[in-house]
Amino acid sequence: MRPAMSSAADGMGSLGAEQAHVAVPVADPGAWATAMSNLGIVPMGVAGQPLVSDSICIQSFDPSMSIIAPINPMLAGISLVPPPPVPAEMPVVKEIIHCKSCTLFPQNPNLPPPSTRERPPGCKTVFVGGLPENASEEIIREVFDQCGEIIAVRKSKKNFCHIRFAEEFMVDKALYLSGYRMRIGSSTDKKDSGRIHVDFAQARDDLYEWECKQRLLAREERHRRRVQEERLRPPSPPPIMHYSDHEAALLAEKLKDDNKFSEASTVLLTWIERGEVSRRSANQFYSMIQSANSHVRRLLGEKAQREEEMEEARERFRSALLSILAQFEQIAAVFTAATRQKAWDHFSKAQRKNIDIWRKQCEELRNAHSEEIMGIRREEEMEMSEDDSDENPSKKMRLDDSALGTQVCALREENDSLRWQLDAYRNEVELLKQEQGKMQRAEDGSIKEQQLPFLQQSMLGMQQQLRSLQEELRSKERDLEWAREEQRCVEEELRALREKLQKNVDAVEANHMEMSEKRLNGYTGSLHTGQDRSGEPTARGPAVSEKEALLLGIISTFLHVHPFGANIEYLWSYVQRLDAKVSAGELEGLMTRLPRMFKQEFSGVGATLEKRWKFCGFDGIHSV
Repeated sequence: MRPAMSSAADGMGSLGAEQAHVAVPVADPGAWATAMSNLGIVPMGVAGQPLVSDSICIQSFDPSMSIIAPINPMLAGISLVPPPPVPAEMPVVKEIIHCKSCTLFPQNPNLPPPSTRERPPGCKTVFVGGLPENASEEIIREVFDQCGEIIAVRKSKKNFCHIRFAEEFMVDKALYLSGYRMRIGSSTDKKDSGRIHVDFAQARDDLYEWECKQRLLAREERHRRRVQEERLRPPSPPPIMHYSDHEAALLAEKLKDDNKFSEASTVLLTWIERGEVSRRSANQFYSMIQSANSHVRRLLGEKAQREEEMEEARERFRSALLSILAQFEQIAAVFTAATRQKAWDHFSKAQRKNIDIWRKQCEELRNAHSEEIMGIRREEEMEMSEDDSDENPSKKMRLDDSALGTQVCALREENDSLRWQLDAYRNEVELLKQEQGKMQRAEDGSIKEQQLPFLQQSMLGMQQQLRSLQEELRSKERDLEWAREEQRCVEEELRALREKLQKNVDAVEANHMEMSEKRLNGYTGSLHTGQDRSGEPTARGPAVSEKEALLLGIISTFLHVHPFGANIEYLWSYVQRLDAKVSAGELEGLMTRLPRMFKQEFSGVGATLEKRWKFCGFDGIHSV
């Protein structure tokens, strides 16, 4: 299905390419040169004669491959001939490639280039997908041999294969063929055509070779660095010979020579440090030490000579600085004269600006130079103040021939010996301080060790206190939970008692209503019996309907339950539960018509004044 779709998608482009290929004659060398040079292939004529000289071609060319030629060495990566400069904006034009068994047609140039994955390190293997079903290993080798030497081809049954090349740059040449449509022979069968896709493949052999190469490069780098370090390392000193009487005599002669004194003093120091001094050789070592001491006067003379040379150099340096400062002063005077009114008005604005800049720079340099000279003078004055008590070494050397010179040398040697003794005492004091510091550290360590158990005990006590506090907190939390549970139980009991009390109140109200109805019925019955006995109508009030009589019974029952009375709104809200059509005015008019059963009273004072209705039917019976 996929080859069919791809062939349908590329129908017009492939057809045009095939027609263009048919129109080009095979024997036309110019057309073949254009087609083959774009891929980097050496064009060949029909007779097998190459259009490029054999000296440029790669030596591994196989002439049995008809018009297939080896790779053009002018491609980038082969490095036989530098590649020609190609502009970056120029698109690569792909042409039709003819092989012995198949033909490769390029894709539509308007389509985007085929995508590739990230290149693995040391990649020499490519993945080739979209091969025709009838493509054999020989056809694959025939197509990809032009990219370079093929080491192995692993073909699968699912129209793809893996090709491993000998070098890495050959993979880049194989990627050029990605997107081409391969057609075997001149067949139009779907199994003989397919769009090939070439991509990087990750192979263990390539990775192993790359890692080996990296390790080789790392070894070479380490070797090069080691050679460089060995070259820059200073040479080791020559070995010191062992002590013997003959070597001691030679060393004594070397100690007397000024040029060999440094080397001989090193050998003498080594022998003394090795412990070669004994009773038998003590005289020889003493003579050698005496010879070493004889060089002290020579060194002092050299030092005095160097100091004189340094003083002369300082004088020359000071004179040169003073001359430079004088020249700076002259230049500053020139700028000062140029900035005066007589000359300043004749300069232009730009010239004035430049002169002002130059004057400021000159003044800054002059001030810095003068400060440097003043610093040198201050240092010399400080050195002179420090050396006032000491005599100049050059003057001392001039008095060596006199008697005073001998006394000065003796005093100086005594001074040196005292100084050395002072240095020894200082070293001993430093050693004693170090030992005392070690003792103090040991004492501090012992004190810390003694304090450690007390600290551990205090930590244990604090941990025990913390545990007791945690236990108390847990107990308080348990008590709080228990109190909450008790509160919930009490609230539930209280709720149940309220429900029972409400039920009892409802039952009492129902009993009162029943009792009032019974009393009302008995009162009305007694009225009827009295009327029958007397034969005269006793009801002098207005006539009452059945609905009004029912309302009178309900109102009287309600007011009897409320002995302190109730306002009309409260009474109307109760009656409206039974009959929603009754209004408050109707109830008030009915109670106003019967003053012997209902009376109206006022309660409260001022803003709390309120009208209340009370039932007084039983009072009227007693009064009658």
